[in-house]
Amino acid sequence: MSADPNALYSRKNPFPAKLTKNRSLTAEGSAKDTRHFEIDLAGSGITYEVGDSLGVFPTNNPALVEEILGVLGFSGEELVPDPNGNTLPIREALTKSYVITEKDKKLLAAIAEKDPTAAHFAPMVTPEGKADLEAYVWGREVIDPLLAHPAAKFTPEEFVKCLRKLQPRLYSIASSQKAYPDAVHLTVAAVRYESHGRKREGVCSTFLADRAETVPVFVHTAKHFRVPEDPSTHVIMVGPGTGIAPFMAFLQERKVSGATGQNWLFFGDQKSATDFLYREELEVWQQEGVLHKLSTAFSRDQAEKVYVQHRMLEAAEELFAWLDKGAYFYICGDASRMAKDVDAALHQVVEKAGGKSPEEAAAYVEELKKSKRYRKDVY
Repeated sequence: MSADPNALYSRKNPFPAKLTKNRSLTAEGSAKDTRHFEIDLAGSGITYEVGDSLGVFPTNNPALVEEILGVLGFSGEELVPDPNGNTLPIREALTKSYVITEKDKKLLAAIAEKDPTAAHFAPMVTPEGKADLEAYVWGREVIDPLLAHPAAKFTPEEFVKCLRKLQPRLYSIASSQKAYPDAVHLTVAAVRYESHGRKREGVCSTFLADRAETVPVFVHTAKHFRVPEDPSTHVIMVGPGTGIAPFMAFLQERKVSGATGQNWLFFGDQKSATDFLYREELEVWQQEGVLHKLSTAFSRDQAEKVYVQHRMLEAAEELFAWLDKGAYFYICGDASRMAKDVDAALHQVVEKAGGKSPEEAAAYVEELKKSKRYRKDVY
């Protein structure tokens, strides 16, 4: 084995791992379908640290592939190049190599050229038509313009040239290798929705939930999102929804390594009865003294919506006391809203409990970042 076991398997050469567990974390009646996956790494030599992400190469839904082949009038056996220049049947290329959900402006431009009734696509693909393009593509996939414009005829090769390469997805690892030497765990919400009269789904989340047996994987290192090196350091973790994933790994790691620092988790989701992810594990860790504080926010359990940032403000005094004792502060989850709201709440906690002006609070938070005690894994 080479000095670096991970050198053998990488994004260019993923390890074909077996999916050994696919367990629902949400109960019946939940608006979500969030699952716990366990993937077998035995024999791979792959190593990871808590805080890292796992890259997963998905395949597209075969039913959608067949529908596209049918609309285009292809048998599926026609040979085409994949993005790496290999030649393979178009059915396999559309399954494994190309994006067939989000469409590309290249495809719309080609349809506009081939079908006069699709002329309205032409201005959309210009720089000036960006807003119209975004409005059109929202909630639509490759199949939609093909169904709307059957007169646009493609050769198999022309068609795949209008598509982008299918990329791997990165998921925060939800396990510690110290606790699970030959496995890696993930926490993933299967994306399913309806738009423009069709059922849609997330490519990789439903690949894992519905179809996967073998999962091509690699480790994506995240040196910025590690547990504190000093095991006596307190840790505050804010991870609503699937943002809980790396903190499951943190808590396993802190337990196995015998860290003496205290652990405080803020977790939120929609309803306590259906969306309390990993409830049993968290309760056991509370009993064992691994998880010292658990603050939960279930937004739909009362008339007023309550989120993790509200729980932070309610616990401002204690939260600030932990920070003042040198605690590390971590956020994982949605970057667009949650992380911003949590950041704003952190500033308010420092102002309110620390008796600081807004400027002093901003300087305090900036200092947390500089000293690498404020860490984010957001997406």
